[in-house]
Amino acid sequence: MRIRAQRTRANGTSAKETAGAQEVSESERLLFGGPLRYDMGWNQHHGSFLELDLRAMVARMPRLIGATIRMAHRADPGALRQVAAAEIGGGIARAVSLVAVNRVLVQLLAHGETVERLTAAAPALIAVAVTAVLGAVLKSISTAGTGRLEPKVFRVASEEYLERVARVELAAVEDEEFHKLLDSAQWGAESARRMIKFCASVITAAIALIAAAGVLTVLHPALLPLLAVMTLPSAWSALTIARRRYISFHTWVQHARAGQLLGRLLIDTQAAPEVRVHNIGPFLLRHFHTMAETAEQEQTRLASLAARTGLIASAWTGLAIVATYGVLGLLLWTGTMDLAVAGTAVIAIRTGSANLEALVVQLNYLYEESLFVADLDRLCQEADRRLIPDTGRPLPEQVGAIRFENVTFTYPGTTDTRPVLDGVTVTIPTGKIIALVGNNGSGKSTLAKLLCGLYAPDTGRILWDDVDATDAERADLFDRVAVVAQDFYRWPFTARINVAIGRADAPHDDQLLHTAAEYAGADETIASLPRGWDTLLARGYRGGHQISGGQWQRLGIARARHREGQIFVVDEPTSALDAEAEQRVFDQIRNLAAEGQTIILITHRLHSVRHADDIYVLDHGRIAEHGTFDHLMRTDSDGPGLFRRMYLVQSEQYRLDDHNLPRQNGAPTKNHATEPTGER
Repeated sequence: MRIRAQRTRANGTSAKETAGAQEVSESERLLFGGPLRYDMGWNQHHGSFLELDLRAMVARMPRLIGATIRMAHRADPGALRQVAAAEIGGGIARAVSLVAVNRVLVQLLAHGETVERLTAAAPALIAVAVTAVLGAVLKSISTAGTGRLEPKVFRVASEEYLERVARVELAAVEDEEFHKLLDSAQWGAESARRMIKFCASVITAAIALIAAAGVLTVLHPALLPLLAVMTLPSAWSALTIARRRYISFHTWVQHARAGQLLGRLLIDTQAAPEVRVHNIGPFLLRHFHTMAETAEQEQTRLASLAARTGLIASAWTGLAIVATYGVLGLLLWTGTMDLAVAGTAVIAIRTGSANLEALVVQLNYLYEESLFVADLDRLCQEADRRLIPDTGRPLPEQVGAIRFENVTFTYPGTTDTRPVLDGVTVTIPTGKIIALVGNNGSGKSTLAKLLCGLYAPDTGRILWDDVDATDAERADLFDRVAVVAQDFYRWPFTARINVAIGRADAPHDDQLLHTAAEYAGADETIASLPRGWDTLLARGYRGGHQISGGQWQRLGIARARHREGQIFVVDEPTSALDAEAEQRVFDQIRNLAAEGQTIILITHRLHSVRHADDIYVLDHGRIAEHGTFDHLMRTDSDGPGLFRRMYLVQSEQYRLDDHNLPRQNGAPTKNHATEPTGER
């Protein structure tokens, strides 16, 4: 956030000081084009702390405390009552203690023998001791209650947004603004937890300040203005120093992030070969050194500034102390105030000053944390607006066909206004193998995502018999589909869960898992793992194991098989498999179709669609042609012959000249490389 000069001056920070904080090193200008700033949701609150002055904090305090109390009440009402009772009781104990101290001073400063004065002061001394012990007990009770509340508030706040985000439309998660809000809201749960502690501190300081002010008012009407004179400079200095620290932190953290990025690049596994071959190490180290020096200079400048500010604040506080004690001396000299009252006033004023300083600092922290909690609330509201509907028309028990009727679709939030699918009409009879082929970006995977119910078409309809998918019960639609995406997620769990998560609500039965693994050819992979099914497939963790891309692909196919969906969508299912494993997968796919399962096959390996019942060729979001393999390979077929040209281009890549073929008895031997088998 840019800080305008008038705002910084109003908040006690000069334009010159702010300009210094915004300086960047030459290395940052060269490497990053300027200061390195994260484009994250939480970054929008950078500098918001500076917008808050003392009056604004006091005005917002009830709202901030009210929001925290409501959150705590949802998490644990009993712990909240415990904290509230302890804090109120502690405030009363402080007030009683000040009154008792005043009584002690009155008795000790009275005329008479020392023993008599001590005897008269004994009840008040006992009251001081009792209130001190009671205050300590109540503080412990409040601490225990706060300790109970904090983790519960964190859990409630986390579940509040996680449960919603898991059920929003995919388009919402992929929306940039929603994702930034999600990023910021993730900090909101932790902020909600910290708000409990800050709120308790604010209430503690406020009650103590009110208690001190109340006692002073009872003792003498002139003492309350003295409290204000004594504490306001202290509060102003606390706010100023807190802002200096805030600026220092954010200035330092930006430099630190940039320097840490260079450090990570020097040790990054992927960058390591080029760092060595191109001798990039000295270049990165030189800029790391330059940026570290800039950070050091900034820290030195801010330390000098903090020392100067502290000196000014101390001078103001000193003048306030002199003025306060001067007034007290005058009141004593004129006989307007007793010495005992003056002594109590000194104690109360010093206590009130310390509590007001704590109040200002803690309220600042409370305000900043509340910004992220507000983001969490906004995320929940936005997520509620974009939730996947939990009701709808049930799909037919047995679907005869799925029909795309003139479907047009453009990904939301993209700058390219051209539709990814443009007037697509496709019929997918159940129990058949339907192949979707075409060049990259032709719309194959997008069509499959619409089929799975992840998106709704902009125009047109997707009908499951006579039920429009946009009106259907989405949970029912999802339940009918199993997907092996080209970029399927590799869960950082055990091999067992990586397969069983395809149907997470089903029991993790070993026989079902073994059947799915055997179908996908993943049984050999499981057998080779150190702990079999219970091997953690996550590098970087103790006991974690890394497997190859082909092995992951087998697990992905097993995951989809374990799900047992009626519609089986396979998007480039064999891209990381060897030739034998690839042929085995396609044989299994044909077997599934023979058992009545519908197969949607998306692939660039055109030889694998030879046995498809129907082939749709997409080109720039449109259906260019469709038909069986034999029909599309005919020179006189309808359409532009796009499939035939693509197939022949692939075939040519694997055709060998006769003189390069191995020979037996002077004749060339049959070699599969002479046949169009697609990419290997």
